[in-house]
Amino acid sequence: MKRLFTILTMIAVACTFVIGSATAAPAEQPVKIIVMPDHADWNYTCGEEPKFKVLVLKDNVPMGDVAIKYLIAEDNMPAREEKSITLKNGEAQIKIGTMKVPGFLRCTVYVKDCGYTYRGMATAAFEPEKIQPTVTLPEDFEKFWSEAVAANQNIPMQPTMTLMPELCNGVYNAYHIRFQSYAPGCYMYGVLTVPVKEGKYPAILKVPGAGVKPMPAYGNMPTDKAVILQLGINGIPVNMPREVYTNLDRGALRSYNRFRVDSRNDYYYKRVYLGCARAVDFLAELDCVDAEKIAVSGGSQGGALSFTTAALNPKVKCLYANYPALCDLTGYLNGRGGGWPHFFRTESDNNLKSEQIIDNLRYYDVVNFARKVSVPVKVAFGYNDTTCCPTSIFSAINVVSSPIELLIYKEIGHYTYPELERDHGNWILEQFSK
Repeated sequence: MKRLFTILTMIAVACTFVIGSATAAPAEQPVKIIVMPDHADWNYTCGEEPKFKVLVLKDNVPMGDVAIKYLIAEDNMPAREEKSITLKNGEAQIKIGTMKVPGFLRCTVYVKDCGYTYRGMATAAFEPEKIQPTVTLPEDFEKFWSEAVAANQNIPMQPTMTLMPELCNGVYNAYHIRFQSYAPGCYMYGVLTVPVKEGKYPAILKVPGAGVKPMPAYGNMPTDKAVILQLGINGIPVNMPREVYTNLDRGALRSYNRFRVDSRNDYYYKRVYLGCARAVDFLAELDCVDAEKIAVSGGSQGGALSFTTAALNPKVKCLYANYPALCDLTGYLNGRGGGWPHFFRTESDNNLKSEQIIDNLRYYDVVNFARKVSVPVKVAFGYNDTTCCPTSIFSAINVVSSPIELLIYKEIGHYTYPELERDHGNWILEQFSK
């Protein structure tokens, strides 16, 4: 397997007492906690014992003899060690122990100041390229999904495109789109932008992160060089007032990722996976799209959907995923971190620990779609991500057999930088210029 590791090592660790969003880096805080591994690449061999230097700054000056609490834990697992110590001149060295098997060991440091609690962390990687998934591939996995896709093809798409003048500008025209998928009367919605200049363009399907929300701004996507479809996955229009989505997210569609998980055929994500695959067909039929140049891209849930879409629709020619979710969902049943939405992590999920549900989830686990991907892949993520933990991500990327690139900003958690957003579009356009 050909792999290109692009390693961007950032020494300063993001410190915040409120976790950052999945799209923006955390805000600057007056107290900064720097947790610094003694290996610049944060990578260790199994059995090696890392030493982490801790530095606490306020107004960029060491805080002196400050009290800290630190926790040592394997990736997203309960702490194996918890201690409180006092730093000397704002510094200390912590021995975090080791791992005998491939995985991640995280040191999380907390400091209290002026009534606020601040957090910093760093995560040591132990031979992550050797991490193997806990989830297994069902014998009828391909049959299940090929039959589902074929049945979906028999449902008329009935696409509509409605101009959205308020979003149009001199670069692109914008449309609210709808097409039928999964069942008669069941629709997928999104916002499509088409460059003003006539021609055939590459197309990028942007699949969303988790939650119920209107379409976000296009940010750094190449709207002048590609047709871009930002897809909603909840079966509702994406151009309604924001409070509608807030109410649905907190009410009727709360925890949609668990809807009908007891039914392999009716689990919520079946409609979603098929709808994303059909969105590629929608793009391929547009006169303004070069059907040989279609990509899929997204982060978190969208990173997961990038893999599933590429595996289900051969019209996808490459995929770019940020910190993909839904990877190795059975990790917690095997004593290690699993992917979002963290089935089986807490006692509240004990009702899900049935053979039927565990078996059903194998058909939706991104690891098993990653096994089937045959196009170029790029995945961006960080070692400090506790939402889509790196153990679960490596479980998926280590089974990819097509060319794959990894872009690792080790210190980031479940958020991104503008540079990463620009890299999405740039990398995709580079694939299509080869």
